[in-house]
Amino acid sequence: MHGPWTATLTTIAIIAASALFVSIEFATIAARRTRLEERATTSRAARAAVRNASEVSVLLAGCQLGITACTLALGAITEPAVEHALEPLFTALGLPHWLGGTVAFALALLGVTFLHLVVGEMAPKSWAIAHPERSAVLLAFPMRGFMWLFRPVLTLLNNSANKLVEAFGVKPVDEVAIEQNPDELRQLVRHSAESGDLDAWSSDQLAGALELTRLRVGELTGEEPIVSVPRTATVADVRAASRRSGHLRILVGDPGSPQGLVHVRDTLTADAGQPVAALVRECPELDPGTSVLDALSRMRRTSTQLALVRGSGRTIGVVTISDMLESLFPPREESTTGET
Repeated sequence: MHGPWTATLTTIAIIAASALFVSIEFATIAARRTRLEERATTSRAARAAVRNASEVSVLLAGCQLGITACTLALGAITEPAVEHALEPLFTALGLPHWLGGTVAFALALLGVTFLHLVVGEMAPKSWAIAHPERSAVLLAFPMRGFMWLFRPVLTLLNNSANKLVEAFGVKPVDEVAIEQNPDELRQLVRHSAESGDLDAWSSDQLAGALELTRLRVGELTGEEPIVSVPRTATVADVRAASRRSGHLRILVGDPGSPQGLVHVRDTLTADAGQPVAALVRECPELDPGTSVLDALSRMRRTSTQLALVRGSGRTIGVVTISDMLESLFPPREESTTGET
């Protein structure tokens, strides 16, 4: 009985170790680092989990080393023990010794592989993904101990893998990224608004801010015709165009390729018959694919309120800072009832 019990207990220990390595591997990748950092202020285990996330490449090397060692150990210890236990049964059934040994070996291999995959890998993986922060914190200390014990070996393995990856032009990553992409944040805002945790106006404001990197200036150019005056126009022509359109900035020159713009404010002290050529300001040009964020940054650097959107050698339209801000951050509707 000593032999079978020893093999059984050893098998349980090996599968448990494999489950630990698989769980900590998936938990560290799936856990939100911000949540771990929040718990780290009051929990030593959470601080250990944060350290694991900070050197994820070494941790993954440790997990892979541990899982590989467990697989080899099962093949060296458990599989022969199961085969040794099954072979006499098939021999007693009248099978030839060579056939009984072959069947026992096949069944032992299948049984050990199934047990390792289900109990030692797939079940722990599912648990870690379902409870990433909890499992990352719970298993942080055992994994830190394993990494400390085998640090030289893990460093060698990790450096070798990094060199191989760099040879293909990929930069290795040493820690889990903590940022969320705009799509994830946009989904979070939408979910918060639908659940009532965020009011509609605040939701619109946040959604608008997230659109800064997605929305392109080409999407803001409407069907409204470009307001312009000829290059030979006078101050009176600019004032008249402003009154007709309601715009304070009037383009000068061919609408398809304007020379610049004139602000009506600059014409207030000028004679009505004066040519506007001396009052023309440069107007920045933007590609239709330019993001609103990049457009705002460029217009701020050049201290301009209006920019031309040009594509295929012609002017598609114009955009202003106020147009971009209003499209992203719609004004809050004020109540017209109540106070007078």
